[in-house]
Amino acid sequence: MPRIAPKPLSRYPWYLRLMYARQRRVYGGHLVPTLVWGRVPVLLRRFLIFFAGFERRRSALDPVLRALITVRVSQINWCAFCVDFNAARVLSHGDHEEKLSQLASFRDSGIFSEAEKLALEYAEVITRSDVQVDDELFARLRRHYGEDAIVELTGLIAFQNMSSKFNAALDIEPQGLCRIQTRLLPSQGEP
Repeated sequence: MPRIAPKPLSRYPWYLRLMYARQRRVYGGHLVPTLVWGRVPVLLRRFLIFFAGFERRRSALDPVLRALITVRVSQINWCAFCVDFNAARVLSHGDHEEKLSQLASFRDSGIFSEAEKLALEYAEVITRSDVQVDDELFARLRRHYGEDAIVELTGLIAFQNMSSKFNAALDIEPQGLCRIQTRLLPSQGEP
């Protein structure tokens, strides 16, 4: 049970109850983070608008890369729910089990492209508060991504940091959304 429990469904506004009914059909249950965010409906609405912006079809970033980035940020932030939810999103785009299993060690893996490794490195640097993005990393990023893609990539990483830190702080548990077991959290000493 999360540190702040959801309210009874009847106490949410009608429009959120409609969304929760859809979640029950799609996921087999309600997504606990949206129930917790839903305690303050204006915040949940803004959160969902942001999420939809990053999930649009005309994104400058590949949907698999977006989902992998959200899993990696979630691993670093110790958000088991986010890893579960986003790993399921990775798999919804095809057979990427090997990438999920090697995500925490992407630097040493041969299955990630140079551009994917760079985006994941950028995600790690932004997520860790003890380092900063330097000019060298940004120059390498520019060789693979245009400015609009970098803005979107940076926004996605910042958004996932907010989301995963929210869920981790409130101890929101995974809901069994991903069909495979992934290593949820980094090992000690690992970013």
